[in-house]
Amino acid sequence: MTLEGIRVRLCPLSTDHTEELCAAGLYESLWRFVPTMIRTREDMQSYVRVALKSQEEGTAVPFVILEKSRTKVVGSTRYANIDDINKRLEIGWTWLAPEWQQTHVNTESKYLLLRHAFEKLGCIRVEFKTDSLNEQSRNALQRIGAHEEGTFRNHMIMPDGRYRHSVYYSIIGSEWPEVKLHLERKMQR
Repeated sequence: MTLEGIRVRLCPLSTDHTEELCAAGLYESLWRFVPTMIRTREDMQSYVRVALKSQEEGTAVPFVILEKSRTKVVGSTRYANIDDINKRLEIGWTWLAPEWQQTHVNTESKYLLLRHAFEKLGCIRVEFKTDSLNEQSRNALQRIGAHEEGTFRNHMIMPDGRYRHSVYYSIIGSEWPEVKLHLERKMQR
């Protein structure tokens, strides 16, 4: 499945994207708040393999993010923790090359994912989680209209041994029309 926007395209992740993902994603700062540190081409290959294995298992749908004006891969995102019975999923594992952070790319990517989740997949809940220390991510989630639900303390052990507290956010089906309008207005600016 490809999700097509005005300036962003989300394409299914494949091993063919490894080199472009390396060009966009081998920045230590991108991996500071996640439990996986990607520093080398081999790390990125492993990241792609794990994402594709989750897809085979039916628990994830990974994408590369393309900025259409330059037709280049600028990051990655995915649906994960897919729960068809309870009509919910998580949007996460999102990262963007530094030059594309805090631009239209994240807003439109989230819009495409949310619209598909609520309007095509019939989700009643979409959730997100981030490191409690990741203020940039937390602010971005609040800007798109996600509601903070709570913190899972000592949720993950980070590569440096730090205990990560994960803050959970969600958007539910009844909120989607208002969130959708808000995001469409943001994208028009």
